[in-house]
Amino acid sequence: MADDENATCYTIEQVKDDYLCSNEGLWLPWVSEFTWSVEVRIILYLIALLWCFMGVSILADVFMCSIEKITSKTRKITIATTDKAGTEEVEIRVWNDTVANLTLMALGSSAPEILLSIIEIVGNNFEAGELGPSTIVGSAAFNLLVITAVCVIVIDSNEVRVIKSVKVFFITGFSCVFAYIWLIIVLVLITPNYIDIWEAVVTLLFFPILVLIAYVADKNFCSQPKKIRGSMELGFDDTQTKLLDKYKHLWKGGKVDKTVITQILKEIGKSHHLSDEDKAKLAAARISEEQRKSRSWYRVNASRKLFGGKSLEPRLNPQLSVVYDDMKAKDSVVGEQASAYHGSLVDLSERGRLAVLEFTASSVAVLEREQKCKVGIRRYGRKDNSVAFRLETIDGSATAGEDYNPVKQTLVFQPDQTYIEYVVEIIDDNVYEPDETFFLKMALEPEQEAILGKKSINMITIINDDEPGTVEFAHPSFVFKESVGKAMVTVNRANGADGRIQVSWRSEDMTAKNGRDYEGGEGVLVFEHGEIAKAIEIPIYDDQDSSDTEKDEHFKLILSDATDGAQLGSKVKTIVTIVNDEDYQGIVSRLVNLTSLNIDALKVDSATYAQQLENAVNVNGGDLESATAFDYIMHFLTFFWKVFFALVPPVHFCGGWLTFVCALMVMILMTIIVGDLASIFGCLCTLEKPITAITFVALGTSLPDLFASKQAAQMEATADNSVGNVTGSNSVNVFLGLGLPWTLAAIYHYAVSGKAFYFPAGTLSFSVMLYSIFAVVCLGILIFRHYVFPKGELGGASWFKWLTFAVMVSMWLLYVIISSLQVVELVKSPF
Repeated sequence: MADDENATCYTIEQVKDDYLCSNEGLWLPWVSEFTWSVEVRIILYLIALLWCFMGVSILADVFMCSIEKITSKTRKITIATTDKAGTEEVEIRVWNDTVANLTLMALGSSAPEILLSIIEIVGNNFEAGELGPSTIVGSAAFNLLVITAVCVIVIDSNEVRVIKSVKVFFITGFSCVFAYIWLIIVLVLITPNYIDIWEAVVTLLFFPILVLIAYVADKNFCSQPKKIRGSMELGFDDTQTKLLDKYKHLWKGGKVDKTVITQILKEIGKSHHLSDEDKAKLAAARISEEQRKSRSWYRVNASRKLFGGKSLEPRLNPQLSVVYDDMKAKDSVVGEQASAYHGSLVDLSERGRLAVLEFTASSVAVLEREQKCKVGIRRYGRKDNSVAFRLETIDGSATAGEDYNPVKQTLVFQPDQTYIEYVVEIIDDNVYEPDETFFLKMALEPEQEAILGKKSINMITIINDDEPGTVEFAHPSFVFKESVGKAMVTVNRANGADGRIQVSWRSEDMTAKNGRDYEGGEGVLVFEHGEIAKAIEIPIYDDQDSSDTEKDEHFKLILSDATDGAQLGSKVKTIVTIVNDEDYQGIVSRLVNLTSLNIDALKVDSATYAQQLENAVNVNGGDLESATAFDYIMHFLTFFWKVFFALVPPVHFCGGWLTFVCALMVMILMTIIVGDLASIFGCLCTLEKPITAITFVALGTSLPDLFASKQAAQMEATADNSVGNVTGSNSVNVFLGLGLPWTLAAIYHYAVSGKAFYFPAGTLSFSVMLYSIFAVVCLGILIFRHYVFPKGELGGASWFKWLTFAVMVSMWLLYVIISSLQVVELVKSPF
């Protein structure tokens, strides 16, 4: 009887340890779920899976930060110049962009998929698994079809983004199809359902071969590019040239050049009366926009914006956003300072292979009575070919036919012609209207060896001169150095410039005294017909009293008695502040330092543990002013992950490599947990592992890349960082994510049993076949868009980009549905 009771107890304990889906994970479940209902377990595992996806995404950001630190390493070299000095010390990047994108960057963005495949085989005693390989194929389908589709539609209608590194794109595009066809060849044709050691090793070796071929193509080793002026004559590769030519004006010694900051601040001060803090934010935003951004930057920024983390973009309030948009419309000083070679931050000429066309300015103004507006168009880069382009006007507040004569005309740059002055006719009437604007847009004719520059749209402002106008000071306050000699206080005339008018002015002492600190009094300012800006000249006395170091004096200027129908505006009084030279430099230094602090706050990495923890515990990294309700919710949900991963060493240790290794170790642990959660969840829902992999797991690991690519498409001048990297990442997933575990498993099985590694081909091969078919169609669409219409992979006419989106998303839906039906044997596999 006792024996029967013991036997019964043993059977119950055995059942408690062997319940539904209890043996699906490597580590999970950690506690017995024998008494839990299936419905409760499904809900809990789904919540845990989604929460862990958030954690993996945040950990991937840490991983990416280390990669950004590693790949951004530079070295200094000395080059010969034509100036008096004869030489110049410049910084060039150690890592080639293409190599970085196909190695560390690809590993960073695809680490969960690659590690899941490796861990599944190793944890399963080197036997084949279904979750890892299916996740790789499912992620590839989502990346190529859905991410590309989203990038196509987010570009404004009638704008395009073109892949610049076409050779590299063709190589990675071919590779992202060949990699999956190679799987079919290995699993179905050569050794069906088995992987020999040589097959696994060859699969793995395709990874360095791809990197080498893409590197050779990027550096044009197999062709002789035309030599152009600039750094290419020195033999630099394209990556080094980008840093040397496009960004050298911004940086000195690894930091933003203070002279550039000062010039930007001056331009902001000319047009906008803002606090010092707001000026610093705008300057930081402008410089940040022009900084070189890698794939990892977009990946990290997208994830942080999604989960309420520290943004890498300056978040401006609505008022500052309006000012910032106005700055960009007026082609602020950063664009003007960029003329290290051709006066533009974006040199799109591809080493002189293409001609670059753009307006000389992004906006111009013309008095209505002049009846003609002259617009300059310039060309740089390649100059030995003819380039045809179209000009077309677009209404703003001004109306074609009423305020100006519409334009729709084709022009041609002849060989060696670098400048065209085009005249737009303005209609002069006698009806008073406020100042109005319209736009002149440039577009290339088909099949031109040229590309548009940054300034392809020109805003034309028609200044009304049918009324005498409104007169007011340009700013409510002005600041001048004591040694300036004469203070030039600007008075503007707006909303009309008809006739000769006068306006009286007078000074009024405050702390500054007339006759001692400045020469004031009263006077009359005369605006002749058509004049829209004049200056009141106020002599400033420099007493050179070194003992008065705290001098900060003010006086007031007041406008009154505008004549001949002119009106006074809202700014009829202004405060003029006189500071000594040291104080003035102190003001400038304070603004520069504020701007530098704002720029430092936008860095991808943190220098210390304290900074990491501070960013982790605060929503938006401490930027509470711009935090939204969504930011607070996501910060609450991911708080544990942020604090936990903040314990990973900062990237400043060991050049980022210590962070890389530590993040990789933690990523392995997280991947094991995610794999267990996905396996048990799929089992509880009676979903086969391949279906779970191509849906839940593939989407969970790829969604951050979707947001990153979307942002890159909108912010970049080319499509390389948004679409171009998808093909390379898909190739690396197969060569590394399957090649490495296959090699380990094949060697293990040969050593233990002397046999090949068994890997059933049916489900995976069918899924790969579907992906390959849709990938060829997708790449064909991109090639058609590049060469035929609309001459760019992304954007274009509204109807065509939505058609592209619909076709690509439909292919992904078909892939998921047909693959799932084949798994449950409702569709028969040919393999």
